[in-house]
Amino acid sequence: MAVHFIGFRGNEYNNAVKVFGEPDFVHMSHDQRMYGEVDIDKDILVFGPKSDPRKICEYSDQTQERF
Repeated sequence: MAVHFIGFRGNEYNNAVKVFGEPDFVHMSHDQRMYGEVDIDKDILVFGPKSDPRKICEYSDQTQERF
């Protein structure tokens, strides 16, 4: 089981860590690419206030290339 934070910005990330603990994955946006890292049957997806779980972004974000 892994915890995924999706679409968190700034202090809201810190608040989510207080509730869920440190995430295993951080995704800047809710896109198709992130589902390559998600085990939909076991993982926990935590959506930030600016991310809509009902809407998948049209464009993919290569988050792992930013760090």
